[in-house]
This record gives sequence, structure tokens and C-alpha cells, in this order.
Amino acid sequence: MYKRERNLYQPQSKEPFALSRTKIENFIKCPRCFYLDCRLGISQPPGFPFSLNNAVDLLLKKEFDIHRASLNPYPLEERYGLKLKPLDDSRIEDWRNNRMGIRYLHKPTNLEIFGAIDDVWVDDKGMIYIVDFKSTSSQNEITLNEEWKNDYKRQMEIYQWLFRKNGFNVSNTGYFVYCNGKTDKEAFDKKLEFDISVLPYEGNDSWIEPTLLEIKKVLDSDKIPEANYQCNYCSYYNLRANEEKK
Repeated sequence: MYKRERNLYQPQSKEPFALSRTKIENFIKCPRCFYLDCRLGISQPPGFPFSLNNAVDLLLKKEFDIHRASLNPYPLEERYGLKLKPLDDSRIEDWRNNRMGIRYLHKPTNLEIFGAIDDVWVDDKGMIYIVDFKSTSSQNEITLNEEWKNDYKRQMEIYQWLFRKNGFNVSNTGYFVYCNGKTDKEAFDKKLEFDISVLPYEGNDSWIEPTLLEIKKVLDSDKIPEANYQCNYCSYYNLRANEEKK
């Protein structure tokens, strides 16, 4: 770990500050950790990559791209009675790129918001639907009801907001394509099979604008926000600091 010197927010700067969808989620979870990262260059310890999830994600994108090129609906869409097909747009690879994504400059805050999507579907009237891929392995029915999946819902809403701000006609309905690894086979046999389900979600992006204004307020302050007792990183630091003082 080291203190980062680049990509830090400078209150007096006139240049837009790039803020990813992930950073916004970090702010929601803990303004203190967010401030330490974006103002002072002290990031949270990195997590380990989910390599299997990433492999499923990449293969799904390739599979949807085959149908995008043929301009045909994906069989999964037909199974769920969705009269949709992958959007054919030359910018799809830019939108999927973590370093580029789809972007919008929020002028009231001078924050350039961006996020990398998985896919976009479209109906015959030109309405687009944001799609996000998820992978898991569970014996239970896959739903969006767990509290920790609120992260996923906000992720979907930010993507919907970004596309709206870029002039697209975006449905409030987004879709999570969930791949659930099957564990009821007799043996591994060098392959992992999945059940795939499509879960609709009605997004509401009304929280984004006030959140960006609050982010701007926090970033412009020279005061570090108070520790969040619900943040695991803050809790660990406080417990350790208290023990070291004894």
C-alpha cells in the first residue's frame, strides 16, 4: 500500500474530476473512506479479483455479440417473452471498457461521471434497456431481495441515468442476467454448468443528483468526515487504534 499522488480531487481546479460508478457507491457506504481515497490518496485495501465471474461475464458478452451482429433476438430474451434484441451501436466496446465507459459531465459539480456497462438491449420503438450480468452459485431461488443487492440496484440506476444524460430514451426497467452455477452434477468433468435467469428491475435514479451535490460538498471540505460505524474498514482501524493505545 502507498499514498497515491495522482487522480486526486483539487478543490480549486477548473478541470472536471472523473468519478466512477464504483466511487459513488464507496461514498454511499462510507464518506470518510471515500474522502481519504479521492482527496488524500489513501485507498482501501484492494479485494481479490473474481476470475471465474469475470470469465462468465466475458463469455456472455461474446455470446450476445454474436446475436448483435446478426440483428437477431437472443434466445434467452425470447424465452422470457421479451421483444428485445442487443443494441447495435459502434460504441458498445467503449461503453464496456472500465477506463472509458459511458460518461457525462455533471456541470453543477464539475464531476465527470462514468461507468462500464455489460450490455444494452433495445425494442422495436428504440427504447433501450440496461442489462447487467451477475454470477453466483446458490441452492436458493435467485432474487433481488437481499439487502446487499441494493448495490446492484444503484449500479443499474447510475447506468440508466448516464444513458439518459447522453440523449437515449431509457426504460425504467433494467434486466439482471443471473448465471447460477449448478452443483447437483455427479462430477466436475472439466466443466461448470449454469442455470440462467433474467430478473427485471424497475430503477429510480432520483437519488443521484442530490448525492452528487453531497459528494461535491464533501470533496470541497478540508475536514475529513467522521468514521462510519457500519464501515468494516473504519471499524477495523478504530479497534486496532484503541488496542494500540493500551
